[in-house]
Amino acid sequence: MDEPVSRVLIVGAGPVGAVCALALRQQGIAARVLEAQPADARADTRTLALSHGSRLILERLGVWDRLHGVTPITRIHISQRGALGVARLAAEEIGVPALGYVLPYAELTAALKQMLGDAGVAVEYGVAVDRIEPGAEAATLHAADGRTLAAPLLVVADGGRGDQVPPPRFERDYDQMAVVCDVKTELPHANQAFERFTPQGPAALLPKDDRYALVWTARSDEAQRIAALPDAEFLAALQRHFGGRQGRFLQAGPRKTFPLRLAYTGSEAAGRVVRIGNAAQTLHPVAGQGFNIGLRDAWELASLCGDTTETEMGGATMLAAYARGRRTDVMGGLGFTDFLVRMFSNDVAPLRHARGLGLLALEALPPLKTFVARRMMFGARG
Repeated sequence: MDEPVSRVLIVGAGPVGAVCALALRQQGIAARVLEAQPADARADTRTLALSHGSRLILERLGVWDRLHGVTPITRIHISQRGALGVARLAAEEIGVPALGYVLPYAELTAALKQMLGDAGVAVEYGVAVDRIEPGAEAATLHAADGRTLAAPLLVVADGGRGDQVPPPRFERDYDQMAVVCDVKTELPHANQAFERFTPQGPAALLPKDDRYALVWTARSDEAQRIAALPDAEFLAALQRHFGGRQGRFLQAGPRKTFPLRLAYTGSEAAGRVVRIGNAAQTLHPVAGQGFNIGLRDAWELASLCGDTTETEMGGATMLAAYARGRRTDVMGGLGFTDFLVRMFSNDVAPLRHARGLGLLALEALPPLKTFVARRMMFGARG
């Protein structure tokens, strides 16, 4: 059954799709959102690290003030295990209230869902997409329930979960997994995050409420073994791995693991179809870039739509401009995270010494600190 043509169709009502829809609404453009998950789907238990730039986007959309349980990161301590070199970043040195923010994924999605309703954005839950057909005049979406919908612009923001995901233009399997859980430390976090590089991969502690969110990277087989350890053995292993900068590790919550890889599918940006967020690129979680790049995808696309005439919406010229405008930020994020993983996830002596010198330079040179911090907060264009 065919339905009337909408101006913009968005596949995926997660944070990236929701931000895109709300930003389009601010531009006076009505979007229709389809989400495969039911409206009462079980809440996601992941933890998010938002950059200061992402906070600015959420503030402009009126979402930020609706969020609860947000923990600011005012300092970041960067080091490598078993070698010289420490760097410290502080929000006050950069002139921002916080370098980033930590909050539950479910908190953000709940606030965005409420905001979509308040803004009158049409969202349909429990609607899976069978296939998408690019076209010269409109893109066509075939839903699993038999409906056919069309729009001059179709935005895929489903996190790359759809059945018709194009093969990546390039990808890298790091043979690593992340072990994630909440941990309680002897010393209070004082809003300081830690990024500690080890030969097995980075380990991050992100302040969250009165404890930390842990992201412990290890080789895939080792990560599964670590996650399965009883609490006491897990805490002892973490103590040996991370060290005693926060005193003893006292408690650990349930552990989950997920594989880590780099995959660049690209925005597609042709045939009136554009991919954003994890549907376009997947990054290693080191330095917390992936999710924030996705929010910038959504914001920049909506801004460009607002500057485009109705007759040119979704056309080749507009989508080429979007792909061109996002290239520096996306490729910069991919390159930066890939460099960190490959440079730091080894125990090669010359590289170990080079890493130490790099961290010492970062600590000693305020302009370099500002350069790095701004790119972590706002992307490759700073």
